[in-house]
Amino acid sequence: MAVETPRYATVLRDGDHELRDYPALVVAEVTVEGDQKTAANRGFRLLANYIFGGNRKRAEIAMTAPVAQQAVGEKIAMTAPVAQVPGAAGTWKVRFTMPSAWTLDTLPVPNDARVSLQRIEPARLAVRRFSGLARPEDVQAQSAALLAWVQARRLRPTGPVTLAQYNPPWTPWFLRRNEVMVEVAR
Repeated sequence: MAVETPRYATVLRDGDHELRDYPALVVAEVTVEGDQKTAANRGFRLLANYIFGGNRKRAEIAMTAPVAQQAVGEKIAMTAPVAQVPGAAGTWKVRFTMPSAWTLDTLPVPNDARVSLQRIEPARLAVRRFSGLARPEDVQAQSAALLAWVQARRLRPTGPVTLAQYNPPWTPWFLRRNEVMVEVAR
């Protein structure tokens, strides 16, 4: 069965890179601590609990892709790689995009106060696609390549790089779809 992914318009395609325009999105988000993998697991469990009925209406909400993860509080110079130093602990935002049929007004209130529902404004994102397991060192290298492409295109990043993972954990590494993305000024 297909899993819904956010709609976007491709503005530019250049090898493994794209420039995309996303509409406003509604997301469920948590902030967790740990290294990249630990934070992803903790955040995923909290958000999965919400969509599988851990809300005041006990409503089930369809799973979507990707699961997005972003380091919190990093100030990133244009030439610096992002994400985190492999193995380092930090604070992360983990986010599920809600299915397009839901709005902030219609989504049930989470039972867990750590789950926050947010509206993300329309944005232009620079994106680099890659396969594999998205280990911290891979994310760091892919993020550096994305930021180099952004700089070469004379785009201006307006936030930190986000890791987006599209596949369930049982997907073989060579079939996985991952992306690193950064919002850029229009």
